[in-house]
Amino acid sequence: MAEKNNINNFKFLIDSSSDVPKFRQLVESVNNAISEKKLSIGDHLPSVNQVCKDYKLSRDTVFKAYSLLKEQGVIESVPNKGYFIAKEIRRVFLFLDTFKAYKEVLYDSFFKNLPKNVIADVHFHHYKPDVFKKQIEESIGKYAKYVIMPFDHPASEDILKLLPSEKLLLIDWNIFSSENNNLLYQDFGRPLYYELEKALDLIKKYKRFVFVYPEYTNHPYESVEYFVRFCKDYHIKYDVLKNSDLFEIEKGVAYISVSDRILGRFLEQTREKNLEPGQDVGFISYNETPMKKFIYKGITVLSTNFAEMGMKAAEFVTHDEQMRVCIPTTLRIRESL
Repeated sequence: MAEKNNINNFKFLIDSSSDVPKFRQLVESVNNAISEKKLSIGDHLPSVNQVCKDYKLSRDTVFKAYSLLKEQGVIESVPNKGYFIAKEIRRVFLFLDTFKAYKEVLYDSFFKNLPKNVIADVHFHHYKPDVFKKQIEESIGKYAKYVIMPFDHPASEDILKLLPSEKLLLIDWNIFSSENNNLLYQDFGRPLYYELEKALDLIKKYKRFVFVYPEYTNHPYESVEYFVRFCKDYHIKYDVLKNSDLFEIEKGVAYISVSDRILGRFLEQTREKNLEPGQDVGFISYNETPMKKFIYKGITVLSTNFAEMGMKAAEFVTHDEQMRVCIPTTLRIRESL
């Protein structure tokens, strides 16, 4: 590999007061410089000894950073010549809550729209604060961009502050964001109200409307609040069921639920009780999946566009521009209502 010695604009950025380990800061400096096109393929990095001298760092710290960069394929070493940039790649940290069918749509769209020089590592926190904290702390300095699906926990906000705001994109839920954050989200409140208005005649053919919000869900409760407001404004009898053990369908009642487990039980009970969805009982399911249009005669769905969310997340990774986008939520009326 030819040596270019083109590093006049590159300096390692080390913050001695930061909680981020110094070897991670070295790695982040190189990844940032590549992302910002201050370093390119063939550029020569200073030797381990030179970095130790210039930045007053231990040899172990610098060697650990260079070893990690080599492991990632970002740099190569040539005997008697030193270290060189090997690939102009971006490594991205994609942090989702869980892997469900509708998240697979987002996941597939995200990867489909990534350029070939972007490598994304996918992790899941499963709404566990310790996992959320550990994974983010271990990611610092390793990635050019961070695409994270947050959740409602007191510790989450401080953990997210460990990441540089210009590199962080919060997706799906507008929580713990400030004006400076990049944001790609769905609105869990108002669209529910407005989209249900479009199905008002269908909903009113039932004697009652029930929101099944099971105890195990992490779906924002804001949706329930707007459901109640809708029912009160349009004089619809309603209930909010929070104990999934008590879910028992009744003829003449329409249901809406954030859980596909509840959808499965609904369909089982319609068969057991010989009730016809869309006539005897109604159902609206949250979150579109490829199969819901084919289940039974089609399940009515209230959902954001997860394919568009994945595409826009990939756009954030590709371009260094601020992003604040709300993906619309729509009601897709099918035979189940």
